[in-house]
Amino acid sequence: MKKFILALDQGTTSSRAVLFDREGKKVCVVQKEYPQIFPKSGWVEHDPMDILNSQLDCARECIEGSGADVSHIAAVGITNQRETTVMWDRYTGKPVCNAIVWQCRRTADICSRLEEQGLTKFFRSKTGLIIDPYFSATKIKWILDNVEGVRERAQKGEILFGTVDSWLIWNLTGGKIHATDYSNASRTMLFNIHTLEWDSEILGLLGIPKEILPTVVDSSGSIGLTKKEIFGAEIPICGCAGDQQAALFGQCCFLKGDVKNTYGTGGFLLMNTGDEATDSKNGLLTTVAWGIGGKITYALEGSVFVSGAVVKWLRDELGIIKTAEETEELARSVSDTGGVFFVPAFVGLGAPYWNTGARGALLGLTRGTGRAHIVRAALEAIAYQTADVIKAMEEDTDALNSVKVDGGASQNGFLMEFQADILGRSIIRPNNVESTAAGAAFLAGLSCGFWENRDELTAISGRFKEFIPSMPEGERERLKGNWKRAVERSLDWEKQGIL
Repeated sequence: MKKFILALDQGTTSSRAVLFDREGKKVCVVQKEYPQIFPKSGWVEHDPMDILNSQLDCARECIEGSGADVSHIAAVGITNQRETTVMWDRYTGKPVCNAIVWQCRRTADICSRLEEQGLTKFFRSKTGLIIDPYFSATKIKWILDNVEGVRERAQKGEILFGTVDSWLIWNLTGGKIHATDYSNASRTMLFNIHTLEWDSEILGLLGIPKEILPTVVDSSGSIGLTKKEIFGAEIPICGCAGDQQAALFGQCCFLKGDVKNTYGTGGFLLMNTGDEATDSKNGLLTTVAWGIGGKITYALEGSVFVSGAVVKWLRDELGIIKTAEETEELARSVSDTGGVFFVPAFVGLGAPYWNTGARGALLGLTRGTGRAHIVRAALEAIAYQTADVIKAMEEDTDALNSVKVDGGASQNGFLMEFQADILGRSIIRPNNVESTAAGAAFLAGLSCGFWENRDELTAISGRFKEFIPSMPEGERERLKGNWKRAVERSLDWEKQGIL
């Protein structure tokens, strides 16, 4: 009898494997960090082999550590950091260069040229996305234009492109399956979310050969079998979704108007908009949430580029904390930030600003400012950025229902309390904040019959904690006004002729 679903959760700074049982409980979790590569200012890379090997090591250790027999695993579900671009040799499987990470800003000039050509509406109408280095399309173009011999080999059909899910699927299946799901395809800036096809006009405009692209498949469905040598048996791969869409599914946000925010390296808010591809007037993206049985569910998305990563920065670069856990106690040790505001625009600002020239700013410092004030300001910045995106969602639709949270930083009680206060609405944190991995497992489990339907998933995901706002309205508005002033000072910093 099949007892488990194995979720592979490949993230920006670490890979994880999580084994779930029929009650949706975690039987075993293994996580491994891997190196981040910063060749130049604003550039971010990963070695694709580090991605693959760390993920495979996690999966093997998870199976062994749980004591589970591989024959008891019903299916594998995959979820991944999105937009990160990998290109590899079709025949040898070797990457042609390092993966260009979603955070990387090296293609800002390419994006600026496309905007200058008046193509913003052209891309938006087809892909639901704005023109930004964030997405895969200009990363692919950069590799084709800058890595010697790759364009010529791509035109001969010798090179494959994939987001991280495709890279994992290709390797897990021994090079038999080159595929991606609807949610990941919708993040490339190459996929027409209305016709549900790779867009020939965009490919022609950017000079990208269609032959390098993966086949697009359902997010919940049979994708392929893992190669026997990898885990000791063939296991069906039955689910795949980009990490944020997987978290939306894992939070059981199945109704139109349901919102989730994942506090990861970045902060990612998605609102389920049902079968309607809602066009945002407030700087949000229109994207595919998932495709199941040929039916597409859409979402509005706002992306905060630096969320939990700001805490890592405090630890690794400033050295003012030793662990992320101590930030809560430090933040509570002072009554407020002492007037300090922190805009963590290290790689520009995402929704609703979409300002690639913004840079980080620490404002309001006085002689009395201490590390507790800076730590508190950093946590508050995460909440302010989230509130900016939720306000945009409220203005774009009138269907906002619940706001659910997950991700590592959602465990920080101070941050969750301040988040509810600055939003002026309750937020819900599930008992299991592994929503991303759970979403991958749920998608795989539904496909293979491990779980019967979405009602069963909602039932096994029932426990949660609610954070209720207590801040006076006047104080909320005062703080939000000062946050806006701080953001304005960070905008277009790189374009002001100062550097």
